[in-house]
Amino acid sequence: MGPTPLIALDSADPEAVDGRQIRAAAFQGVRLAYTSGVLERLGRAPSGRALVVGSGRGLLARGIAALGFQVTAVDPSGAATALARAAAGREGPAVEYRTAPAERLGVPAGAFDLVYLADTLEITEDPDRVVEQAAGALAPDGVLVYDTVNRTPLSRLVYLGAFQRLPMTRVVPAGRYAARRLRTPAEVAALLARHGLADGGVCDFAPRSVRGLLSGILARRSGRIGDGEIEAVAGFALAPKRRPLVTYLGHARKGRL
Repeated sequence: MGPTPLIALDSADPEAVDGRQIRAAAFQGVRLAYTSGVLERLGRAPSGRALVVGSGRGLLARGIAALGFQVTAVDPSGAATALARAAAGREGPAVEYRTAPAERLGVPAGAFDLVYLADTLEITEDPDRVVEQAAGALAPDGVLVYDTVNRTPLSRLVYLGAFQRLPMTRVVPAGRYAARRLRTPAEVAALLARHGLADGGVCDFAPRSVRGLLSGILARRSGRIGDGEIEAVAGFALAPKRRPLVTYLGHARKGRL
């Protein structure tokens, strides 16, 4: 076995293994496909202003900008914001990057046609405040999209065990995820309703195979592939007819669906 890699979130060290960025790269395709599909079903053009919360290094924000939105990206990590700005200079669509926690966004009320909560609901200790902030940022009839982690035996095995404890597959520091912060679709729906958001349902998504995901993680940890190759190796796909066992996407609307 090779040397143990540096596990560090939002690190500028090219040798570091950053589970946030690995996750963002692996989920990019399904996040954008789901968002586009929701907008199409609601008869909404991918235009106007969008807010991406938990934007990390900006991959999703740039993807949503490429759909046609004017994007503001907010992340609690100043290091991630700096990396996002550096990447934006090389990779295309203009995005406004800010550093702020999801619980205190500091954005104009009612200003956004789309709000996407990424890497947020399974991290925050105050989901009620996060959803309140997201709802406040949405324009009337605006759309909220999110992805998060269900609370099931399998999700605990993956997120609490494989991703942050097992030496061979660890990609995030210990404590990044906790069982109390994993939330079921019913719990998220209740949060949405408390803040005037009409729940539009959820959609499961998963890798093509567990073996493919494991191979991708091991290859990334060893440096044989980069973050940009994770998506093709893991092969995440939407599974709308399947009950979510680990990760899921969902959406809601400010007003009646």
